[in-house]
Amino acid sequence: MPIDFTPSTEQEELRAGAREFAQTVLTEVKAATAGLAEADERFYALRPFYREMVRAGFLKGLLPTSVGGTYSGLLNQAIGGEEVACVDINVPCTLFSCGLGLQPIIQFGTQEQQERLLAPFLVDDGEPLAAFAFTEVGGAANFDSPDPTAGIQTIATLDGDEWVINGSKQFTTNGTGWDGLGADLFTVVCRTDADLPPQESLAVIAVDGRRPGIRVDGWLETIGHRAALSPRVHFENVRVPAGNLIGQPGDGIEILSRTFSWTAPMVGTGSVGVMRAAFDCALEFTRSERRLGASPLIDHQNVGYMLGDIKTRIEASRYLTWKAAHYFDVTGGAGQELPVMAKVFCSETAVQVVYDAMRVVGVESYAAHLPLAGLMQDALAFPLYDGGNMGMRRRQIHDFLRADGYDPLAGAASVASVPSPARV
Repeated sequence: MPIDFTPSTEQEELRAGAREFAQTVLTEVKAATAGLAEADERFYALRPFYREMVRAGFLKGLLPTSVGGTYSGLLNQAIGGEEVACVDINVPCTLFSCGLGLQPIIQFGTQEQQERLLAPFLVDDGEPLAAFAFTEVGGAANFDSPDPTAGIQTIATLDGDEWVINGSKQFTTNGTGWDGLGADLFTVVCRTDADLPPQESLAVIAVDGRRPGIRVDGWLETIGHRAALSPRVHFENVRVPAGNLIGQPGDGIEILSRTFSWTAPMVGTGSVGVMRAAFDCALEFTRSERRLGASPLIDHQNVGYMLGDIKTRIEASRYLTWKAAHYFDVTGGAGQELPVMAKVFCSETAVQVVYDAMRVVGVESYAAHLPLAGLMQDALAFPLYDGGNMGMRRRQIHDFLRADGYDPLAGAASVASVPSPARV
């Protein structure tokens, strides 16, 4: 059978449904958050829109069918995700950050853990939030340093049949919950022994967000993704059942690698959505504006060439994202090289594409009545978050390349080239 990029009937329906939802619901987000000075106010204003995403089935779509969800693969998530990201990045970021927080449980939890911990998210109405508590206040790029005095400093100590967690995190998207008191569920990246390296001690523990000792210590004001809150969360003697440990101590590196491989194509598809919005704006502007010239801007060769280059980059990014998501699906998550590459390529391409769209439009693109300046602010986040391209993602690719038995053609054949690297 030949390779075919034609979406199935079901995928076309999925895309059309996501597009209609974005156009009828998410187009109102900008007005709802405009004029709100504080980052937490903007985030809380997303609540009714997030609830509409839940009602439309987007949250259940992240959860496996084995526990009652409707997840049908990362590729389908990417196809639908592009449509919503093209209209608004904040509500989809909140939703997919919830998915990020649940991924350790989905990919590595026991059946009992999945049924128990995912149940609050299997809803047709409501606003449950999960948060992935990974980034330390001092950074996260060296989380896998073999020196126990470096890396993750959030420590979980086993006390009888409970883990006692102490440490601080930041950029914990969704971590405030809708009331400032904490998310419904945290998956906390920690070490189970301060004297052991992460290869022996790094772990992920699921934490009920209402446990005593969880404190939101404010948030970071960001220049883009203006309504997707980035709080600091402190865990002080937080006690959770021993059965909430996902996997075993030392499994944390593998859990992180696969978790971030799931979310990497979603950053790619968000990047494509933002690029599309920038291209659409620039194309419409050049078709309708003359700038006191004799003909529309689109008639000028340099304008047409730049728009052509922009569109080419969008197409290349979309299909790399689709391939990366498909690769993750068919390898059961073991194929991680292409997802990471898609994250790096698409996120950095998005910055260039939005900038080129601004150059096509000219100085008016810097004004607030056009969306391009805001899209640039949103695009700048993509290379930096979800594992920074320089601090983590290129290091991942480097580790793939230098692993014994690496097969450079495995990605094209949709087979995992090597086992997961020793570090993310």
